[in-house]
Amino acid sequence: MEMRMKILSKEHPHTITSMNNLVVTFWNQGRLNDVENLFLQVIETRSMVLGHAHPNTLNSMNNLALTYMNQGWLVEAEELQVQAINSLRTTLGEDHPSTVAAIGNLTPIHEKSVEPRHFSVPNELMEGLRDELQQMTTLG
Repeated sequence: MEMRMKILSKEHPHTITSMNNLVVTFWNQGRLNDVENLFLQVIETRSMVLGHAHPNTLNSMNNLALTYMNQGWLVEAEELQVQAINSLRTTLGEDHPSTVAAIGNLTPIHEKSVEPRHFSVPNELMEGLRDELQQMTTLG
């Protein structure tokens, strides 16, 4: 990765992809502190290059929120997840699979929280999520 940064620059899409792939490796190794630090760099770089509302930037935010959850930092996880959801709603729409998946990622955060804060999800969307989960349970 250092070579890519040297040759291509930190902002080059291939360098960002390499950084993101390294995050996955760290995640699989259980190196959550390294995951957090690298995700912060990926988010910062993607925000600068692609913009704050780009789906790749928002996906990285979603993944960092899950990292926070796994570290037990539930307030930070929820705040970041809600921020990503709100941006996904604006950028991709309420029914986009990425938005729906991000909303679904609030569930484990809330399950681990002693006092989850309330996040407003339209009833129609929640009913759709319940229907999809029901179908997946029936099929799988």
